[in-house]
Amino acid sequence: MESTGDPAGGDGLHGADPGTGHARKALRRERLLTTATDLFTTRGYVGTSIERICVTARVSIRAFYQEFDGRESLLIALHNRVARAGMEATLAALAGPDLDAADTRTRVSALVRAYVGAVTADLASAQVAFVEVIGVNRAVEDHRVVWRSLWTDFLTGEADRAVGRGEAVPRDYTLAMVALIGAINEQMVTRPAAAARCRARSWRTR
Repeated sequence: MESTGDPAGGDGLHGADPGTGHARKALRRERLLTTATDLFTTRGYVGTSIERICVTARVSIRAFYQEFDGRESLLIALHNRVARAGMEATLAALAGPDLDAADTRTRVSALVRAYVGAVTADLASAQVAFVEVIGVNRAVEDHRVVWRSLWTDFLTGEADRAVGRGEAVPRDYTLAMVALIGAINEQMVTRPAAAARCRARSWRTR
């Protein structure tokens, strides 16, 4: 069970941080996200308590709860950050003038490259987003389903575009897009998981 006591006995940050108000709050939140990423990828989500995160980040537990409802909401925030980066990179790639009139194969190849590049830019974050989130609980799984549905709709739109251009036969491509998402995500799991094993071996020798 996670402790809800305040390891610092204070009401905010340990030590002095530059800035006040929103800037200081943003720094505190970023420190919690960065610390959680490091701990989740070395100790695992299950093996990392809120108290451990706060002590390592030098943030009081009371301040933690001003940012997040709990460990689960922190994990979802980390997943959201990676997922948004992937979506934004994909939209930016497809917005390029060269892809506006490109054939479907070229567009899909470009969007996959953009997505993979964005979500694997930091392997620790990728491990959290594709490995640590799996099997946590129903709320986290529901969150993943929302993102999967967004991607399914997005890719189905690309399929409809291909049909309109005469590059694909008219049919329901929903299941095909779900399968494509699953295949891409499986590849995303492989790289972070391999890197995580290396980090775990390093952590155990400390």
